[in-house]
Formats: sequence, C-alpha cells, structure tokens
Amino acid sequence: MVDPQPQEQTSPPPGSSTPAAPASTPGQPPAKPTRRDFDAEIERQLEEAMAGMDARALHGDADQRKRGKRPTQDTGKKKGRVVAWHADDVFIDVGGRSQGVLPLLQFPEGRPAVGTEVEVYITGYDRANGLLLCSREGQAENVDWSSVAEGQIVEARVTGTNKGGLEVVVNGIRGFMPISQLELFRVEDLQPYLNQRLNCLVTDVNPAERNLVVSRRALLEKEREAAREKLWAELAEGQVRTGVVRTVKDFGAFVDLGGVDGLLHISEMAWSRVDKADSVVQPGQTVQVQVLKIDPETRKISLGLKQLQESPWSRLDVRYPPGELVSGKVTKLMDFGAFVELEPGIEGLIHISELAHQHVRRPGDVVKVGQEVQVRVLKVDQNMKRISLSLKAATAAPEPVATPETAPPPEPEKPRKAPPPRRTPLKGGLG
Repeated sequence: MVDPQPQEQTSPPPGSSTPAAPASTPGQPPAKPTRRDFDAEIERQLEEAMAGMDARALHGDADQRKRGKRPTQDTGKKKGRVVAWHADDVFIDVGGRSQGVLPLLQFPEGRPAVGTEVEVYITGYDRANGLLLCSREGQAENVDWSSVAEGQIVEARVTGTNKGGLEVVVNGIRGFMPISQLELFRVEDLQPYLNQRLNCLVTDVNPAERNLVVSRRALLEKEREAAREKLWAELAEGQVRTGVVRTVKDFGAFVDLGGVDGLLHISEMAWSRVDKADSVVQPGQTVQVQVLKIDPETRKISLGLKQLQESPWSRLDVRYPPGELVSGKVTKLMDFGAFVELEPGIEGLIHISELAHQHVRRPGDVVKVGQEVQVRVLKVDQNMKRISLSLKAATAAPEPVATPETAPPPEPEKPRKAPPPRRTPLKGGLG
C-alpha cells in the first residue's frame, strides 16, 4: 500500500457526515447518493483529520521514504477498536464508513484481542482497498528491509511460539523460523527457546509481502560441514571421543562426534548380551566411546562403548580354573551344543558331545533355554575368549544295563556217554 497524493478539494461544511445527494428536479423525490458521493465523503473526512498539514509534513521527503522513516509529525489522532486481524495486518474501527489498518509489527506486546481499544494516527488512505492507513504513537511504522538479505547470518530474538515454529524479530523485523529448521534433530517442545537469542541464516526475504524466514539448522549444518573436515584429519583408531547419540536403531546407535557420525554396534555396547540398543543409550545422550575402526574411503567409523569398561575376561583362568564345578543358565541352543552364561558377559559352550553320557541327537532333548545347570570347566582360552564346559562330566555315569552282547557266555555242554553195546539181536524183519 502506498500513500495517496494530496488532493485539492473544497471541504463541505464541518459536521456534515452524509454525502450530499445530487440536485433533484422539482416535484421528484431526491436521488439516492452514488458511490462517487461516498468517496467524496471519505476524502472530506480524511482532509478534516489532516487539516493544517502540508504535503511534506504528511508524506515526508524522498530521503525519509528511502530510509524507511515516518513523517516528522503524526496527524489525525483517533481512538479505535480492534475488529479483526489477518496475517500481519490489524483492522481498526475508527468511526465513519472506512476501517483503519496498521501492521501487526506495531504491537510488540503480541497480537491484540478483538475489542481492544487503541489510539492511532491516520497517516494515509488506501484507495484500492478503501482503508485508512494508521499508525501507533511510538511504534515503528516502517523497518529497514535492506538490513537483511538471503544467506546473511543474523541474530534472531524469539518472541513467541506456534504450532509451526518460532516467531522471531530480526533488526526490528518480524520473522518466522519453522520447527524443522530449529535443530539438526527433531524438536518436540518449543518452550525452552522462548526469549532466547539465536544465530541463524536468512533463507527468504520478501519486503513486499513482509515475509522473513530464517533457519538455525542451515547455519548449524554449515558449521558442521566445516568441523567435519577438520575432524576427519584428526581422527585415529584407539582414540577416546565424546559424542552425542543422534538416533537409535535395532542394530545399534549413531553417535555424532562433532560433525562426523560413527556407528556404535549393539555388540559393542556392553560385555553382556544386549537385546535392545535403547536399553543402553538414548537419543540426545552424551557418551564416551572408543574409535575401533576408520574407513577413509567410505568414511565409515566403528565405535565401541564396552572397551572403556573393565573386561570380565581379565584373569578369567583364575576365577574358572579347569576342573572347577560352576553354575550357569542356558542362554542359547545351537545344532552343535548349548551356550551357558556363567556371569554377565561370560558365556561358555557345552558341546553336544558333552551334554550327556549317551548319544544326543539334539541339544534340546537334554537342556532348555533358561534352565539352570551345573557344569564342569574343561578349558579356558583367554585370548580367544572361549570356555569349554561339560554337563556329562558334572554328572555321574549311569549303571550299565546288561544286553545280549554284554551277557556272560553260556557254559559248554558236557559230553554224553555212549550207550552200552546191545547183547541181544533185534527182532523183526522179513526173514
């Protein structure tokens, strides 16, 4: 909207508020006022409010307009009532047939409620929309939009929040920061940012539409890129670094080391078995990790958390000497045997051949997951972190059952005595 040019008109008598109707022919009813008559009435009211002002005092000289300053004197002071607001405009009922409008920027205390009474000055007339241009005393009517430009780093003061992001002020200009442009991670609660001063990057400027959009995330990403290259030159395997957990997945967690992300695999989180990664670390948590492996070509980093804790395998041969009878819980069954947890982080294997004295086809026929068992330690390999266990060595062998193969051989039969010779002839026959 632009200030109208001063019009030279002859004002009707003071106190008249109804547009004069065109002269009527004698004997006919008076004609109804036309739209042109109403426009003339509005012009008259505007001239009354600005009586005594010259064009220079009303509109300001060209230098003032370039610098975005208000005229040297406000005119037409009126008391109005807020009737509506839309986007960045507040509409005021100042009496008469035309409403007044002024920018929301002139309400630093926040958006006024409908019905609020305010004192305004009439500074012009928007002929295209039929609105009086108003301004509040002591509030900036115009701002210097040349003080902001796309790509510029500015300081934004957070003045309010809404569902979409933050309301900010930059160099006296009201702007907006979308919630997605606030941090490198997802933000749920905006209240902690209220009344904070944040460095951010200007991403969109449109003075004609009074639109200013800034992004803190864009600035953080720019700073992170610079820190990433510096960090890659400093990283080395075996280093202990402090990082922040960014995301947690089923297979592990990604840790930000300060511009570079590394993977903390679930198997490297603790010496004991970890079923869920989020039971050990959470997004946003600060952790100390050890750099296990660096791949400069793919730019992948493997991290470890358990390496900074004392290994339960140290001096294991002293705690579990071969031949010792120990207790444990079956944790997993495989085709070749069963794993038994002796203590958190320490598991041993019972080979299928050591499950029972008899032949075993499946480990599940002898033990079940979660079952408490007593086993005997056969061998400890501390370097390979392996323990061989035996269940059959911890149980007594069953009594052997007699079978045909194991039965004693039968006694040999005694030889029979030959019958004595016959002394009488046999009877019978044909002859």
